[in-house]
Amino acid sequence: MSQSSESPRQVVITGVGVLSPQGIGRAALLASLREGRSGIAPAQVYEASVAPGRVVGEIRDFTEETARKQYLKEHRKHIKVMGRDVMLGVAAAVLGIEDAGLPSAELNRERVGVEFGANLMFSTPQYLAGPGVACTENRQPPFLMERWGTKGFENMEPLWMLKYLPNMPACHVAIFTDSRGPNNSITQDEVSSNLAVGEAAAVIRRNHADVMITGSTGLKLHAIKEMHAVMWDRLGYDPEHPERSVKPFDVRRSGYAISEAAACLVLEAEQTALSRGAKILGRVLGSGSSCVTTPTGQPNIRRALANAMRAALRTSGLAPSDVGHINAHGLAHPELDVQEALAIHDVFGELAEKVPVVGLKGYHGNPGASGGMVELIMSVLSLQEGLIPQTLNTEQPDPALRLNVVTREPRPTLNRTFLKLSYTLAGQASAVVVEC
Repeated sequence: MSQSSESPRQVVITGVGVLSPQGIGRAALLASLREGRSGIAPAQVYEASVAPGRVVGEIRDFTEETARKQYLKEHRKHIKVMGRDVMLGVAAAVLGIEDAGLPSAELNRERVGVEFGANLMFSTPQYLAGPGVACTENRQPPFLMERWGTKGFENMEPLWMLKYLPNMPACHVAIFTDSRGPNNSITQDEVSSNLAVGEAAAVIRRNHADVMITGSTGLKLHAIKEMHAVMWDRLGYDPEHPERSVKPFDVRRSGYAISEAAACLVLEAEQTALSRGAKILGRVLGSGSSCVTTPTGQPNIRRALANAMRAALRTSGLAPSDVGHINAHGLAHPELDVQEALAIHDVFGELAEKVPVVGLKGYHGNPGASGGMVELIMSVLSLQEGLIPQTLNTEQPDPALRLNVVTREPRPTLNRTFLKLSYTLAGQASAVVVEC
């Protein structure tokens, strides 16, 4: 399919798949938005031990058994080489493909690609318990490294590594769907989702594919990652109302909740979607990314976000005045929400106090790599109804931030263009512009 340089290929969204603490599937996510319902609560399934109040965001209806019988039933023999991150990602892709109504028999498989974001994946401590004990004397410390090659390694599960490689979601999705086009995996923590969308759209615009199955998966509900979050991050907790523990941009904000999620967008060249009569949910107009640190490695999140926003607007051919709302990262961090607000002021100038801003982690917490994709889908679904989603739990927006935070209820809008922001604690930032 050729395309003239004067008429660049337009990239459209034709399907969404999501598994989050709010529920599984498009309908569950939309219901949580309409009801203003959070998926954050004291743990019921996950054995959270050190998170404040044991408050987390769990996908309670997704287990290995339900994956085998419902979401991955055609691929159940592969579950033995999938960790939970991988299972969630593949299930999200399955849901997204179904939602898009992709006619598998009619597609040129050489023109279908996969772009997936993921966290670094850790095995649980019990997987290494046996090999670790084998490297001790009479099961007592110290760990004797010289025994690893002869005693420890032979006690490892043979397929252990396949469960935890972050490129496995993209591999499994490509195998299951026979997608033989471009395939890439992105492991950049919270900015992974936007980067995946931006790169997948670029692949289509370059005419290297007609369809890109674009997703991200991530979880922080993990013994090791939970300890990392408690030691290095700020976790929020409202003891009177645990479900309201995450309060983006609120004067009482204290941090995020650890969680898990996976999401998928099916992106297509507009002509491909139109030729098969697909329903178009939105268009990816542009994207940008940046990483800014000092020479000693100190992150400058404000500058990275400003760079990413400017690049996304530039590649979209838009001005700040064209943006209907900003879907912010909204970590609910006492200091980092300030940095995000300052970046918005840097780019939007006097419009920064007028453009609606939402932060959606009050619904599902922070799962890492997949959070941005879930939040992008939340704006896409809300805009189908002409609404900007509300920022859950934020009842007293911090006046020092000088932002027009959408609170208490969804806000009607005629402007269906939004800017999605994400950043990491390492100083990476990404932004995507979508029109619905």
